[in-house]
Amino acid sequence: MLVRREQPADVDAVRAVTAAAFDGAAHSAPPVEPGGEPGEATLLSWLRDDAGWIPALSLVAVEDDAVVGHVVATRARVDDRPALGLGPLSVLPHRQRTGIGSALVHAVLGAADALDEPLVALLGDPAYYGRFGFAPAHTVGVVAPDPAWGDHFQVRTLSRYDGRPGRFRYAEPFDRL
Repeated sequence: MLVRREQPADVDAVRAVTAAAFDGAAHSAPPVEPGGEPGEATLLSWLRDDAGWIPALSLVAVEDDAVVGHVVATRARVDDRPALGLGPLSVLPHRQRTGIGSALVHAVLGAADALDEPLVALLGDPAYYGRFGFAPAHTVGVVAPDPAWGDHFQVRTLSRYDGRPGRFRYAEPFDRL
């Protein structure tokens, strides 16, 4: 398996992987259109068209010349300071629990740190993301967009994190879901 930056030719495959990964998942965003793909697939399209899209932080996992996984981190804010929002993270259902998701998360965190980003936030399972150094956001003074998210809203501080607290805000397309 190779983790690399997404290329223009990967866009359709990435959408298909994202739709398959979230199809029927209990934690999936509802389809934007009745009977449509999971909301995460639509979100990905919206993010691509947003100023918060960072091409260097859209990564794919490739096996045998086929995209089997994808992760993206987009521009977010903690108050007026830059931060990143991670997600969606997608792996084809038949390849889940084989280390692809972990490889993608490690790669995007490393790339974000190399780009001098200070912090990455996400909404996800603490048991899964804790292994990558994510912790409940409130433990470092970052306030979730929705307080009901509790410990599922997590942050991973990076080398440039300055320790200042504030309210987190995802890229605008997240607000449409």
